[in-house]
Amino acid sequence: MKSIESCVLEANKWIVDKGLIELTWGNVSFYDRTEGKVYIKPSGVNLSLATNDQVSCVDMSGNILSGLKSSVDTWTHLEIYRNFDNAKCVVHTHSKYATIFAQAARSIPCLGTTHSDYFCGDIPCVPHPAGAEISENYERNTGRIICEFFKQQDIDPVNVQACLVSGHAPFVWGTTIENTLENAYVLEIVSEYAYKTLMLNSESSLSKEILDKHFFRKHGSGKYYGQ
Repeated sequence: MKSIESCVLEANKWIVDKGLIELTWGNVSFYDRTEGKVYIKPSGVNLSLATNDQVSCVDMSGNILSGLKSSVDTWTHLEIYRNFDNAKCVVHTHSKYATIFAQAARSIPCLGTTHSDYFCGDIPCVPHPAGAEISENYERNTGRIICEFFKQQDIDPVNVQACLVSGHAPFVWGTTIENTLENAYVLEIVSEYAYKTLMLNSESSLSKEILDKHFFRKHGSGKYYGQ
């Protein structure tokens, strides 16, 4: 059986292989809720040379328990875990089209069933930290703002497991490493679809009835997709 450190290292390499990040721009973490430990990519490491014992392990207070110094985005991950009960994995990428939407401070509209198969509605673009929120606890405030935005806008983090941070990039979460990686990969695909669709037809839209049908036939207690 693979160790958590091995799985987290493989996941961080996977987002590179899939072209979701360049260089050392992104990170994947996993939260062992039973042990209260978060495993995350070390800060600024060359993943091709990284070893399992270098994977950072921190507690929910950010204290390093083992491995190297953790990613600078660790506190954003911790805030998501602290507030979203369903989250056991967080993936942060700088994938091209999703980041374009983030830099434009635009949510990714749900324009087709490919999107609604995974996300029940638009992918929201949340505000970035400002003022003292930048100079003090920037990464923690980023996570706090994400979670507060979802609560204020009554967005269910189970049904929409992704967001953009304005001027920054996407954060994605899920219940397992595998489905969170899939969410991150699909997010980039539907971001490109939306970008190019809007170029052809700026008035494009998808009805809520079709959106809900496609999402809930694959998710929730009434799903009927799959074996």
